[in-house]
Amino acid sequence: MEKIIFKPEGADPVEFFVLEQTRLGGHNYILVTDFEEGDGEALILKDMSEEGEEESRYVIVSDDDELDALAPVFEDLLDDIALEREEE
Repeated sequence: MEKIIFKPEGADPVEFFVLEQTRLGGHNYILVTDFEEGDGEALILKDMSEEGEEESRYVIVSDDDELDALAPVFEDLLDDIALEREEE
């Protein structure tokens, strides 16, 4: 499993493991988790970088409609994983 490191501005670097990636509506998305094995928190991240940028810029997908469209795509790609939304 690929490990990536995010370096948020003004915060400590955060490590995530990439479970899967997809492209939808002209944007690249990755499904990441904080644990390599077992159950963990998962986030869907959207690549907001412009063409030609050296590094990708990801934001956490929080829009309900966007999450509703992406969750089944990732569930199909990862047939052994079920995504559950955490209530706020």
